[in-house]
Amino acid sequence: MTKLVFIRHGQSEWNLKNLFTGWVDVDLSEKGVEEAKEAGRKIKEAGLEFDQAYTSVLTRAIKTLHYALEESDQLWVPEVKTWRLNERHYGALQAKNKAKAAEKYGDEQVHIWRRSYDVLPPLLSADDEGSAAKDRRYADLDPRAIPGGENLKVTLERVIPFWEDQIAPKLLDGKNVIIAAHGNSLRALTKYIEGISDEDIMGVEMATGQPVVYDLDDKLNVVKKEKL
Repeated sequence: MTKLVFIRHGQSEWNLKNLFTGWVDVDLSEKGVEEAKEAGRKIKEAGLEFDQAYTSVLTRAIKTLHYALEESDQLWVPEVKTWRLNERHYGALQAKNKAKAAEKYGDEQVHIWRRSYDVLPPLLSADDEGSAAKDRRYADLDPRAIPGGENLKVTLERVIPFWEDQIAPKLLDGKNVIIAAHGNSLRALTKYIEGISDEDIMGVEMATGQPVVYDLDDKLNVVKKEKL
């Protein structure tokens, strides 16, 4: 069996402040650091060993990966960072307080933006001060690839090409893989590999800092899933 492990980054500073984060690059909170380290200790206790690591280009996911690998004595494992594993882009909602957004737009509308599979949030224009188009880490991307806002459907559409081109071949070659990323990019991958419906994926949550371990067969079908 090939092992695939998902870890949603530990609590971030903006998780703590109840702000929409998305592609905004924020650090882990103290609790988030401890969650990431605890994930590594659980990985070590379970005897999980990796051949390849993947993460996003956002600090909270990168640090989570490093803490988890360090605590499991595997900091040497090769890693690839990609924007395709970034969190869902929350558009014009980014940096806004979730409770205040609910007061402004209504609880139901904010719930739809957060939980609908295919409804987009209010979009952020490319010339907005907070646009990722101004961020150097995306300088090599076609500007048309930089989103102004995403739902889970769009997030899945940008994650899956990376899965097919980079991650799946490693797994098919018998390599064990760890992915430290974000709630929605990992939910997108979960939907894809488990074959979860558009409706049912909305009820799937990813806990911060908790390793999710898959045993995959030689066709990448899920044989076993457990949470550490």
